[in-house]
Amino acid sequence: MPKYQFQAEVQPEYLPEQSTPEAGVFSFAYTITITNSGEVPAQLISRHWIISDAGGHTEEVKGLGVVGHQPLLKPGESFQYTSGCRLRTPSGSMHGRFFCVADDGEPFECPVDLFVLEATDASGDGQPWTDRVLH
Repeated sequence: MPKYQFQAEVQPEYLPEQSTPEAGVFSFAYTITITNSGEVPAQLISRHWIISDAGGHTEEVKGLGVVGHQPLLKPGESFQYTSGCRLRTPSGSMHGRFFCVADDGEPFECPVDLFVLEATDASGDGQPWTDRVLH
């Protein structure tokens, strides 16, 4: 087991009730569980996200903590939070990293692998959202 290591698991979700597809607004929530899988206590200090939509628009987001918290996690402890973003297209992706500092002052990063944001039809059938043509 590495001495300094956090792991992040992500569960994205489309929010049709907060979206307006005809206006190009697609809202998503993502729940992240961060676990200290290392050997020493460490604190999450900041985040850095790259958010991209299917149209090629990319946004970079940096900031202290996550949802107002900078959790200090002992080995084996987890912290879970939910946040969100809006895209101009029904699909896109996010990836990034968390900057952390161990109790002994050692800095390290926790990468968050690319995950997909995919709008589904508001009918609840789980199908991807598509433009509809009414005849």
